Amino acid sequence: MAIEQATTGTGGELAHEITLFAEPIFHYKDFTITNALFTSWFAVAIIIVISLVLRSKLRVIPGKIQNLFEIIVESALGLCDQVTNSRALSLRIFPIAISVFFFILLNNWLGILPLGGFGIIETGDHGMAFIPYLRGGTADINTTIALAVMAVIGANIFGVFSIGLWKTFNKYVNLKVLGGIFTKVRHEPTIIIVAPITFFVGLIEIVGEFAKIASLSFRLFGNVFAGEVLLVSMAALVAYIIPIPFLFLELLVGIIQALIFSILLVVYFTIGATDHEEHEEILVEKVV
Repeated sequence: MAIEQATTGTGGELAHEITLFAEPIFHYKDFTITNALFTSWFAVAIIIVISLVLRSKLRVIPGKIQNLFEIIVESALGLCDQVTNSRALSLRIFPIAISVFFFILLNNWLGILPLGGFGIIETGDHGMAFIPYLRGGTADINTTIALAVMAVIGANIFGVFSIGLWKTFNKYVNLKVLGGIFTKVRHEPTIIIVAPITFFVGLIEIVGEFAKIASLSFRLFGNVFAGEVLLVSMAALVAYIIPIPFLFLELLVGIIQALIFSILLVVYFTIGATDHEEHEEILVEKVV
């Protein structure tokens, strides 16, 4: 854990400690509001305000701001097309992907931008500690796990609406291939070996879904949290000038991490909407 210390006006030392867990800043009855949760709400509020302002300013002949966002949206949609290979599918996935991108981006940036000494001071057994109001929501493992769970479960729900419940279920518990043993064994004796293997591969896919959650959440959390620790450590060693390049580096890392998460979300949603049986049939026809 990184600690930054400053001398208070009363002669004591004020410590700012970067912890793995988000620090509580408010309490409403039994509900605790942490700085990471507050930052996430703040990011959502910013997105809503910007969306409403842009919606109210829409014109047939776009202004500079509208033109800028149109370029961003068109470029992002083109990137989505490269993953889905279908504009129709991209238009269905794009709204949630771009929303997640901006949510993660704002959380990444709000946690590292020098917004001054906005926070609270708590007095404990080890002296006074400064707790900032804003801490990147993505620097809290709870937020990144929630985002990862949303992406993986959302991809499977999207698959249910796209190809149906039965086909989505058979991706993991392939009962159809087991039933095919009795109907195809005379014409294809090798199915006795192939079918059980295919069935267990589907079960492994279930484990793969949990691996996706771990990969998405820990990658995002690790990069953002490490960036915050780096900036605090540099500020503790050298307060001026030297930390500035690292700040710009972390701003770039924030964009990259938001982009990676969003692209992976598009990939998972595309896989969820893909009917593997149709692809297998097309492949068999080409071979024949």
